[in-house]
Amino acid sequence: MIIGIIGGGQLAKMMVLAGYPLGQEFIVLDPLPDAAAGRVAKQLIGAYDDPAMLAELARTADVVTFDFENVPANAVRNLAKQVPVYPSAEALAVSQDRCQEKELFTQLKVPTNKYACVDNLAQLQAAAKEIGLPAMLKTRRLGYDGKGQQFITAIEQTGAAWQSIAEQPAILESFIDFEMEVSIIAMRGRNGEIAFYPLVHNTHRDGILRISKAPFPDVALQKQAEKLVTPILEHFNYVGVLAVEFFVKDGNLLANEMAPRVHNTGHWTIEGASVSQFENHLRAICDLPLGATDVHSHAAMINFISELPPAESILAIPGCHFHDYGKKPRPGRKVGHATLRASLESRLQEKISAINKLLD
Repeated sequence: MIIGIIGGGQLAKMMVLAGYPLGQEFIVLDPLPDAAAGRVAKQLIGAYDDPAMLAELARTADVVTFDFENVPANAVRNLAKQVPVYPSAEALAVSQDRCQEKELFTQLKVPTNKYACVDNLAQLQAAAKEIGLPAMLKTRRLGYDGKGQQFITAIEQTGAAWQSIAEQPAILESFIDFEMEVSIIAMRGRNGEIAFYPLVHNTHRDGILRISKAPFPDVALQKQAEKLVTPILEHFNYVGVLAVEFFVKDGNLLANEMAPRVHNTGHWTIEGASVSQFENHLRAICDLPLGATDVHSHAAMINFISELPPAESILAIPGCHFHDYGKKPRPGRKVGHATLRASLESRLQEKISAINKLLD
């Protein structure tokens, strides 16, 4: 089977590597000549919505997916008329708009924080009074890893905050003094089969994910997360991997955002689970049985931001695996990661501390 991927970043690259043992072939579409996935698969160089490139993708591939959520939803919708595309354009479109995303959570009775959609400064100021401050202002579209966001603590700051996001349509979300952030990687096959990985505990710095640890040892929250995510999967008749991030507050989960694709918080599954999120995504979109999602004892993923540490230093730590995305170093850029395993949580933490020392 030939699988097309719109987007040729590290996520596409890891999908390709997961699919080769299954006998799958790949073709990726990305505008960058040096795209990470272009090193391991045939690449079409062009814009994500280039009609000629999409037509070539449709002619070549048996099924198409994407590796990030900023692919134009209309391009995916039109492509789906020619070749199966998973996840759907509808799921993609909702994930691209933070207001639509929150409205979906509300519709499906998935708890989330208070929010208001704002299109001008007057609406922002009214929303700040209604929701209360402090609050977080975010652009409705685009923005990730802390980009396109402003924290507001006083009504007098709203003007500057509005200007800082270039007066774009936005969402104001109430600030949650949460205890921690967790996420779940879910998947649904073309036949409706659903599976979940264990919850993971995520640690961020400067708005960028640094560490994900699995499994998060709370059976009640695991059941709660699965119960909340299942209606989302069924609402879209979803196919593929879906990641949902939650805040933990007073023993309950509040949905923060979702991503209709393989996800950074699931990278630990490559060496830490029986079947990785990347292989399970491919299994789902190709109508193959989903694989086991159990964890090999304790596992973690540590992102390499801006630059890579020496590979030999990471590999000298037992149970650690080094992943180089093949990207040029750049401030704030994810250029690789390490995955690590240990039989005891305490031993896993020792390995995390050892890697953090190398990164400091």
